[in-house]
Amino acid sequence: MAEEKIGEIVKFFAKPSVAAIKITAGELNVGDKIKLVGHTTNFEEVIDSMEVNNQKVAKAVAGDYIGVKVSDRVRPGDEVFKVIPD
Repeated sequence: MAEEKIGEIVKFFAKPSVAAIKITAGELNVGDKIKLVGHTTNFEEVIDSMEVNNQKVAKAVAGDYIGVKVSDRVRPGDEVFKVIPD
């Protein structure tokens, strides 16, 4: 499977377990699979829903800041890759 870097973690909110991601390239849609990679981070997540300014959106593009629920802890600076199925 191919991967392309699409953004990075800006902030992590522990209580709702939400990652704030800055999209730096490409686009991300609900249903896409992402891989989160960092110093102590390495897991994949399927995007069930995402929000921009507390509004649910189906798609995010470069320049957007999005909130995404994650199953594990992430840290600012961790990289976000979109997993592209073969």
